[in-house]
Amino acid sequence: MNISTFNAFKSRNYRLYFGGQSISLIGTWMQKTAVSWVVYEQTHSNFMLGLTLFASLFPSFIFSFIGGVASDRYDKYKLLLITQIASMVQAVLMTILIFSKHYEMWQIIALSALLGLINAFDVPARQSLVYEMVDNKEDLPNALALNSSMVNLSRLIGPGLAGLALEKLGDDVCFGLNAVSFIAVIGSLMMMRLPKYISKPHTKNVIGELKEGFAYIKATPSIAYVLIMLALISLFVLPFSTLIPVYAKDIFKGTASTFGVIDSVIGLGAFTGAIFLASLKPGKNLRKILAINTLIFGAGLALFSHTTFY
Repeated sequence: MNISTFNAFKSRNYRLYFGGQSISLIGTWMQKTAVSWVVYEQTHSNFMLGLTLFASLFPSFIFSFIGGVASDRYDKYKLLLITQIASMVQAVLMTILIFSKHYEMWQIIALSALLGLINAFDVPARQSLVYEMVDNKEDLPNALALNSSMVNLSRLIGPGLAGLALEKLGDDVCFGLNAVSFIAVIGSLMMMRLPKYISKPHTKNVIGELKEGFAYIKATPSIAYVLIMLALISLFVLPFSTLIPVYAKDIFKGTASTFGVIDSVIGLGAFTGAIFLASLKPGKNLRKILAINTLIFGAGLALFSHTTFY
């Protein structure tokens, strides 16, 4: 591994962000794992699992375009701070709900939808703020690759911890740990020293900027093709993760720990791939790598679907 893999860590603001966000994302993956397990354990319904995932993602799909415009028009730092605090409130509400032991599935689904709405504004603000965190703009591609590594490392650690917490400590503790984890990222944001935000004049309204964004995508085939490919993968391939609790409980006859281990192993593969991308030198044929990765992904999923041994 080249030392250049970690060039972005030269920037103090990025180091703070990476540390705080890593802890918070581990908590987020713990909650995602816990929600899926609790829903399936209570309902034994594949449909309810899918509905819960749909509720958490659909608001992001609908409002992410507006979130992107908001992060472009307003102070990204303040927007991210607000969304992180809102996410913490959602986590606290979820913890209280689970701790009470008296809840309906619609309440969990509603809180999942609320988090999806928050993420519609959080993700664009988080991604665009990275540009301001990195002092040397040549390190920006490295910072973005490290961000991907951070997300996937959290996916490696979070589900495993969630499985242990669910089995040994209880579901309310698992949700509570996620709520506490937001202290790290909110604290890291407050410790940053970013350039003062200067409001820029906007000649177009929100609808106009959305149209401009779609026009740019249409005029740039290389971006449009990648987005179409990602949309197809997201629609037909990635939903397999929704049924992992079913595999863990019904096919492998396992427990919450089994579910956590399977989810963590998926995260291990994603983390390895992210580190590989972070180590690539500029100029590499990413389109070729993406095509090969898609073929391997499809083959791996086909093999997994026929697996009966844990």
